[in-house]
Amino acid sequence: MHERAAQWKRAGRNVSLREKFNAMAGGIIISMFLLGGFSILLVIRSTTSMSDILADNQDVYHLQQMFFEEKKAFRTFMRSRDDETQKLYAQAAQEVERCIEALPFRYEEMGEPFGLETHVFAPAFKAAEFEEIAGICDHVIFNSAAQLEKFLPICRKNGVGVGLRINPECSTQGDHAIYDPCAPGSRLGVTLENFPEHLAGELSGLHFHTLCEQNSDDLETTLAAVEEKFGKYLELPNIEWLNMGGGHHITRPDYDIARLERCILHIKETYGVQVYLEPGEAIALNAGYLVTEVMDIVKNGISTLVLDASAACHMPDVLEMPYRPPLKDSGKPGEKAYTYRLSSCTCLAGDVIGDYSFDHEIHVGDKLYFEDMAIYSMVKNNTFNGMALPAIAVMEEDGNCKVIREFGYEDFKGRLA
Repeated sequence: MHERAAQWKRAGRNVSLREKFNAMAGGIIISMFLLGGFSILLVIRSTTSMSDILADNQDVYHLQQMFFEEKKAFRTFMRSRDDETQKLYAQAAQEVERCIEALPFRYEEMGEPFGLETHVFAPAFKAAEFEEIAGICDHVIFNSAAQLEKFLPICRKNGVGVGLRINPECSTQGDHAIYDPCAPGSRLGVTLENFPEHLAGELSGLHFHTLCEQNSDDLETTLAAVEEKFGKYLELPNIEWLNMGGGHHITRPDYDIARLERCILHIKETYGVQVYLEPGEAIALNAGYLVTEVMDIVKNGISTLVLDASAACHMPDVLEMPYRPPLKDSGKPGEKAYTYRLSSCTCLAGDVIGDYSFDHEIHVGDKLYFEDMAIYSMVKNNTFNGMALPAIAVMEEDGNCKVIREFGYEDFKGRLA
């Protein structure tokens, strides 16, 4: 497979699939109709042998099958939520990953060969970048009427579906105000008052994202507001889909899957539209550890553990939401015999993770293990104050850990040079 991937590169196939489609002169198109009615197209230049073409198509076919197996395993796990079905789902996901690595093109290029869809949203798009964006996606979701009107001609030219983010003005966040897109004065989404009536016929779908780590009862509440304010637009014949955004904690033990299903079916049956969900965080919920060492203990009214981890640098949600990360073998302040405040070695006085209690005294050199760190700890970290980025390790099923990436001074310097 690696040899075949190298052949693709030598033949100029390290370009995007869309560029391959545009470079069709003298090429061959092989169409394979797979399970579920998907049509997979691989564009191959005439310099590639037929055996390579068939082998590449077989890899894609196998990956398609693995996607279906993973989907089936996930549904089984969500119904039973036991260790055995979780293990089967994890095995199916690993097989999908292995198949992706074997493909002779990048994962982000799979939209075209799989008949899958690429949706793009941003609060605002740059004019210098939008031509390229419109050339590689299926749907663009705009955040305002002005942006929609500005870039609509480019979308038309590229045959790209157009969506608009709406704000149903229905807050369900509670104590997560910083993540409330429906807060008064929010910049995210168009309110009913500002909905561009004259452009409604240009839209192929509507999008809202109002939840954050919530159950389906809040989705149900939000949908009632969406229907009340924007239901007449969902009834338009040109509206094909409704994207309900993210924030759905579908893998949480207490998540009401049945209510979610009712919400989805209600929208599909009432308006005849396709429904999309973006439960990204739920995929990695409660996964991953951040291992930190106690560097010092400072006493000033309370014993504070100075760690080599930082809320500001390694888990900014702690300060932004605020959020209390779970810590292995710990309790709430006063719950156990010894209570400590956990902080870091940055110069920021407010770089405090929180107060935790333990059954035993903590000493310099002890290791502490933060949990639920696989979600945003890697994508939101930074090197403020010269703080080192945590090394990335993989834990095998037998408990053994393997470090796959370490960061040093050159990484810090490279971000500034």
